[in-house]
Amino acid sequence: MKTNKTVLFASLLIAGSMLAACGGGGSSGPEVRSTVYGEVLGVDDGAGSGTYYWKGLPFAKAPTGVLRWKAPVEPDAWSAPLQTKNFGNACIQNGRLYGPGSNNTYDATIGTTLNTPVGSEDCLTLNIWRPANDTGNLPVIFFIYGGSNISGYSADPVYDGANLAKTANAVVVTANYRVGPFGFFNMPQLKTGANALDDSGNYAILDQIQVLKFIQNNIVQFGGNKGNVTIMGQSAGAINVYALLTSPLTAGLFHKAIPMSGGISFASELPPGSIAIMNPASTYQAQATSLLYNLLIADGLATDTASAQQYVATQSNAQISAYMRGKSAATILGTLLAKGLTGSNPIPEGTVVSTDPIAAINAGNYRKVPILAGNTTEEGKLFASFLALSPALGGKPGFIVSDATRFTMMANFNGDAASTLTVNDIIDPSYLPVDTPSTGYNARTALVGNLLFTSNRDSVLNALRAQQSNVWYYQFAWKQNPAPWNDVYGAAHAYDLPFVFGNFGPSLFSSSIVSTANRTGRLALSNAMMNSVAAFARNGDPNTSALGVTWEPWPKKLTFDASLTQTQISTQ
Repeated sequence: MKTNKTVLFASLLIAGSMLAACGGGGSSGPEVRSTVYGEVLGVDDGAGSGTYYWKGLPFAKAPTGVLRWKAPVEPDAWSAPLQTKNFGNACIQNGRLYGPGSNNTYDATIGTTLNTPVGSEDCLTLNIWRPANDTGNLPVIFFIYGGSNISGYSADPVYDGANLAKTANAVVVTANYRVGPFGFFNMPQLKTGANALDDSGNYAILDQIQVLKFIQNNIVQFGGNKGNVTIMGQSAGAINVYALLTSPLTAGLFHKAIPMSGGISFASELPPGSIAIMNPASTYQAQATSLLYNLLIADGLATDTASAQQYVATQSNAQISAYMRGKSAATILGTLLAKGLTGSNPIPEGTVVSTDPIAAINAGNYRKVPILAGNTTEEGKLFASFLALSPALGGKPGFIVSDATRFTMMANFNGDAASTLTVNDIIDPSYLPVDTPSTGYNARTALVGNLLFTSNRDSVLNALRAQQSNVWYYQFAWKQNPAPWNDVYGAAHAYDLPFVFGNFGPSLFSSSIVSTANRTGRLALSNAMMNSVAAFARNGDPNTSALGVTWEPWPKKLTFDASLTQTQISTQ
């Protein structure tokens, strides 16, 4: 009998291990999973969203104190099961429309915290959703949020992964990463020469690489296939996808890529007048140096740039490093904002980010994986402020209301109720009527879209297509928004996100999208887009029978659109 009990116990152990490997959770429940750091306790939401999820799971130590401006460091192991039921803090950033407000979610505080610090430096956590079943070997989709690389947060309701995980039958991962000067910072005095990753300044990209390493080491326990990982990002997230695609450090970490509305070209690689994504490393060094000088002046250690230079010359690198790490995040962010130094993007230094990503692609020196890229057809409508950049673009901002007012307008809007709101309340009269040839709002914002997105798209996709055939491209053209938002935004930048995630509940742009009248066509289009993402994540090809057309690789394109009642998907 003793032998039989021993055999039975061993058999149960083996069965439990097999169940965990295929996505089950054993006798403790499906919400309990193991990681290399310890057990995590998530939520069984099978009766609600049809998923299990884990939120706020640390993938690195808090990058605070001496770890500020360092490559991410693995977290310490924990002994008791870690509660992972709520999102972790957003990373510290100046409040913007795309930020976390005071409460790390979409609420009214987004409108009241604009241009003030929100979030925390203790923020490096990730979130996981999977279907509420015991299926294993599922494709993994790691989504990287946008926000100009100066804002954004994974707890944004539009990025909730439940609907995509269930519809795509995939494991969906989102994560916070450092943004602004804490994510990208090229200060010579911080470089010790002892660690090339620390010296790179590309902390945001290193955070994303750390998430990919976490996936490789742990995702099997959540039912995911570590050999089938898709990186997906939108806007700045798409820029970062391209940075990962061309990074020397990412071999074997992912197997497909979905960059939405991004690029990664220098001005020299674009037509004249285009707005480049990439800038030389020297640009970011000048930014960091200017920040340092302005902080010294504010502290009374210098009176102007010349005396700040003289002061720095008397200090060792270690002293300047200690000075900078002693500054509060709020002081750093406030100084950058006040002095107009807020731009951030990957720094082309060669260790983490390629010195020239397009040249790397042209040389075949990148991760040659299937690519599914996309844009919206009216990208520029989210960048109406850019119309003030040049007389050729109009010479004045497109909107006559502040971001705070626009936020309130959207938050209070009901697509099913009668509204007195019109384009005249939002758009500068010099750009009205919106459809005036050449000078109207549609024409002017289309020019912004071409200069910023179309030229960058062509540069990177043509480079990729010369190296590989499996590059697909879509355009999102849906603009059945309730008036006046169909004119103000239409198919603007970021408006494909709710469709890809299947999330039309309260979020920044949802009120400018949702109405009962457009519900049938809107949900059908969302389902078609999620199914193409699912097909691509499974086998590297976005074609599905539901499209009703054959989606051919770039330079062909597929257009996602819908009427009020049905999809209108076409190719050209």
